[in-house]
Amino acid sequence: MDGIYAVSPSSKSSLHFLFLSRSNGAPWNRFGKVIMKQKQLLAALLYAVTPLAYAETTGIMDEVLVTATRTAQSVDATLASVTVITRQDIERRQAQSLPDALRGVPGLTISNSGGAGKATAVYLRGTNADHVLVLVDGVKVGSATTGTASFQDIPVAQIERIEIVRGPRASLYGSEAIGGVIQIFTRKGGGALMPSFSATAGSYGTANATLGLSGGGEQGWFSANLNQQEIGGFNACSGKPAPGAAGCRVTEPDKDGYRNSSLGLRGGYRFDNGVTAGFNALQADSFSKSDGSIFAGNETRAAQQALGGSLKFAPLQAWSVTLRGGRSRDDSDLYFNGLYIDRYNTKRDILSWQNDFALGADQMLTAGLDYQQDHVESSRAFAQTARRNRALFGQYLGDFGAHSLQASLRRDDNQQFGGHNTGGLSYGYAIGDAARLTASYGTAFKAPTFNQLYYPGFGSATLRPELSRSIEAGVDGRGAFGGWSLHAYQTDISSLIGFDAVTFAPVNINTARLQGLEAQLQTRMYGWEANGTLTLQDPRQTSGANSGKLLNRRASEATRIEAAHEFGAYRLTGALYAEGRRFDDLANTKRLGGYGLLDVRAEYRVDADWLLQGRIENLLDKRYETAQYFNQPGRGLYFTLNYQPRN
Repeated sequence: MDGIYAVSPSSKSSLHFLFLSRSNGAPWNRFGKVIMKQKQLLAALLYAVTPLAYAETTGIMDEVLVTATRTAQSVDATLASVTVITRQDIERRQAQSLPDALRGVPGLTISNSGGAGKATAVYLRGTNADHVLVLVDGVKVGSATTGTASFQDIPVAQIERIEIVRGPRASLYGSEAIGGVIQIFTRKGGGALMPSFSATAGSYGTANATLGLSGGGEQGWFSANLNQQEIGGFNACSGKPAPGAAGCRVTEPDKDGYRNSSLGLRGGYRFDNGVTAGFNALQADSFSKSDGSIFAGNETRAAQQALGGSLKFAPLQAWSVTLRGGRSRDDSDLYFNGLYIDRYNTKRDILSWQNDFALGADQMLTAGLDYQQDHVESSRAFAQTARRNRALFGQYLGDFGAHSLQASLRRDDNQQFGGHNTGGLSYGYAIGDAARLTASYGTAFKAPTFNQLYYPGFGSATLRPELSRSIEAGVDGRGAFGGWSLHAYQTDISSLIGFDAVTFAPVNINTARLQGLEAQLQTRMYGWEANGTLTLQDPRQTSGANSGKLLNRRASEATRIEAAHEFGAYRLTGALYAEGRRFDDLANTKRLGGYGLLDVRAEYRVDADWLLQGRIENLLDKRYETAQYFNQPGRGLYFTLNYQPRN
């Protein structure tokens, strides 16, 4: 370990940082400078909310999540760094897309190529976009050719909750979980039969409508939701380069619209003997216009699909079994002015057998098998179009008074690159009921994609998996005023896949060191709710011609501060989201400036069932880019009408 990171609160509730480094700890020294440069930003975030702790406040309810350990566990109990976004959070934020709902999550930054429905990359803890594992109701989703999930095409109207787990989780889930795991749960239902309706209209020709029906009684649950989204859009490309660059064509100064039609189904039943069966289905079909070329296309017809089923039962009182199967699809057809160009359709089948053994009241052992089969169907002649992966995993969870322990191991056997082992170890120590210290270590890997391995004229079948080692230390606390957390991490990645300009092929040549600090604070007083997040990160390349340069399209600083107040039937909210500068290229020659976005939202509770909402997005009409030459939305005004019976 190159350095030691320590945190201590002062009597004035400020935070002091101490970096103790050996003489060879240059990366930690560099990151320490980044922290010191941003100390005023950190202090502003903390002092903006800390005074609320000294007034009358209410606590924060425990959230239950399953993604961190593949078992049900409260947020307070987990040793991982996590964020849970509920349906209420999504609706109060008036999010129009999944990236909109994710913006402001600690450790997470986003780049987008021209607005709604355009290519969107999510970076978690500075890792690459394909280092984030994405699940929908337990089914792994994403393209086997690109290695990333289409966040822009997953409709936020279908989402019940989102669980974000930061840090390596390959020892539980296998490939891709280097930066973390994002699991999306669709609308569940249950209880009495209830219809629901939502309609949104606003700037850039936005029209969005959702119709739902849910119910199921005491032992069952079901939910069915239809959603139609239409956005007229704006010109995706700024038109700065000539004759065009980064996928932009300056000869297309048009509105690049987006359309998404989706259906979500989820249901299940808990039988009297304790057996629980469930199913889920999500289908989203989209059409998006962009500024491209005859080779890359300027129109995309895409489809996202996640189908799954599960069966849970207990052969013995201390033994619980979960069987799960599913299929996901990521289909993409490219056109240029209506002329068909290319097709990239991928399919992923998964099977899982998980066994949870209770070893007393405070200990659990988990063991299981995973199976995955990937298929590619394309107009391009890939050398291989299928591969399978088998895995054996195990986990131990234990609490011993103030001490908590999590240990996990996994063995993956991949048809293409052979076997690979990963592991994770986490420890927690509770300081009374007020705070807990945590420390963790984990390894992870990312299997090469079909494009990197087999794309005609480009792929290299000799590529090895990308490997990572991560360490993390954190402190989490809560009290009558609310909750807070502070986590620092370092991830070293080796065998990163890069492009060899001599052979014109991808090779395992690069390494990177990613360091970061994440802070969260949430509190409430006198009807005011306030929360803030802060991300400081230093994701640098450590080899090759660009050694010492920042990884591209990842902001080094990001913060979100939000405050809300209720006045009877009214609720007013102000939110500030800001990011520091980033670079569009690995050589750090194309700088993208930092920016700040101010949103104002209002709600009016017409009655128990009807809610009227309004939102001014980007109030100050800030112009900015998260990918060079691609525009982002300016000031926008949106109105939403929600109908949701409460009884």
